[in-house]
Amino acid sequence: MIKFRSVVKRNLQDTEGPDKFYAQAVSDGRVDLDELAHFASRQSTVSKADCYAVLISLLELVVYHLEHGKIVKLGELGSFRMSVSSEGQELADELTASAIKKAKIIFSPGTDLKEMLKTAKFSKISA
Repeated sequence: MIKFRSVVKRNLQDTEGPDKFYAQAVSDGRVDLDELAHFASRQSTVSKADCYAVLISLLELVVYHLEHGKIVKLGELGSFRMSVSSEGQELADELTASAIKKAKIIFSPGTDLKEMLKTAKFSKISA
């Protein structure tokens, strides 16, 4: 069950109009790498230390390949790719790396995560 609360925000499509209430997802704790390794080890014959080592190695490999311009597809989990935003230039030859103002990582979920979003159940909590 995904929890949400109501928050007041200005409607960006109608900034002169009244503020409205919008749903905001509320996290219900965290699961860290250590816990993931623990749970993965309980579902397999591999030790927690081995699972942890694989997860750390996976992170290092994702970083390495993103730095080298690759799209990293992790099976049904999804894929990661780089995106940049830059200042506009009048001519293509004027566009250099110094025009890049921000880089970010885009995650595209795989099939299972997309299906989870379609069937997710929500529960409103009080503010």
